[in-house]
Amino acid sequence: MREKQQNNKYIWIGIVVIVLVSANLRAPITAVSPILDEIKLLLKIDNFQASLLTSIPLIVFAACSILVSKAISKINIRHALIYSLIILIIGLYIRIYGNVIALYIGSLLLGLGICIGNVLTPAYIKDTFPNKIGMMTGIFSVSMSLVAATASGLSIAIGEWTNKGWKGSLGIWIIGGILALFIVIVDSLKNKSTTKQKENNINNVEFNIFRSKQAWNISIFMGLQSLIYYCLVALLPTLLIDYGMNKVEAGWVFSVLQLAMLPAMFFSPILAAKMKDPKIMIYITSILYIIGIVMFIVFKSKYSYISAILIGIAGGFAFSLSILFFSLRSKTIAGTIKISGMAQSIGYLIAAFGPPIFGKLYDLDSTWKYSLFFLLLCIIIMTFFGSKATRPKFIEEY
Repeated sequence: MREKQQNNKYIWIGIVVIVLVSANLRAPITAVSPILDEIKLLLKIDNFQASLLTSIPLIVFAACSILVSKAISKINIRHALIYSLIILIIGLYIRIYGNVIALYIGSLLLGLGICIGNVLTPAYIKDTFPNKIGMMTGIFSVSMSLVAATASGLSIAIGEWTNKGWKGSLGIWIIGGILALFIVIVDSLKNKSTTKQKENNINNVEFNIFRSKQAWNISIFMGLQSLIYYCLVALLPTLLIDYGMNKVEAGWVFSVLQLAMLPAMFFSPILAAKMKDPKIMIYITSILYIIGIVMFIVFKSKYSYISAILIGIAGGFAFSLSILFFSLRSKTIAGTIKISGMAQSIGYLIAAFGPPIFGKLYDLDSTWKYSLFFLLLCIIIMTFFGSKATRPKFIEEY
């Protein structure tokens, strides 16, 4: 009883850990796109080279997600979060050193830190709040997306306020990393227990998930929705600036896109879970995406806020549905863990190719038309695999 009261006394620490850690898992990436033109100008790099600043962390996510998920059974979660934040802070510092090599090395390190945080934070939630996983996962998702939206919207203003330009815009997130590190250390001192997955872990699952067609459907769907999102993260503000919009407003358009994702991320899994055939959600997602992209092609920046809202709602639907498939299409917790690891690795690997292709298509003809056509093609393919993923077939059934 006394131990339970002690745990309740420090429950607020766990909530702050979730909020602060999640705040660092996307903002360091989304803060880049509004000031990408400034980086390109000062460091003399083209769109392809600049887009690598977004793709490098995605490559790390793809390469390390499975390895990190396997290591969870052997690592104290709080200690691992401390290591992830230290790596993230080092990466953030190196990224603003001032040359192209440092940009890439810093992006690599912060990608590794974020990857570890992505995998371990859900495990932390399960360990700290076993009876409130849904609520805390919601706090995690909303905090991550809300701070990411704020990061893109204020990125240019932060550079001006600090009088450091792009270095100030990106360097400010070192403070966020330090705050998260501090609260995780406090939490670790208050709770010294080690969380390990028990017998029902990844290594004990007998089936080969890479032979499951349904697992591939889910993984490809997740990868394509991530590809679309990260293409827009990398270059949407640059596209809008080329269309004649000023830098500050271009950043806010992307911020609106991300804010539109929040209610969609919350409500779409609730609606899909109640539907007999959630395939309709896939079609709604695709229609909203296509309308938003076509509006950019036809009207350019004229109705950019409406386009951003439509694309944001579609992105929120797509992200939540891809996560929902992990649970709906697996019979066991072990199966859910395995499809999560596979989908993140395969998904981020697919997504990593998006921004360079999107940017290269612009470099080839100096318009964004073919880049946006590329997104439309990805949406069509995503719809195909998403509709297959809605079928009532489990990943354990080959």
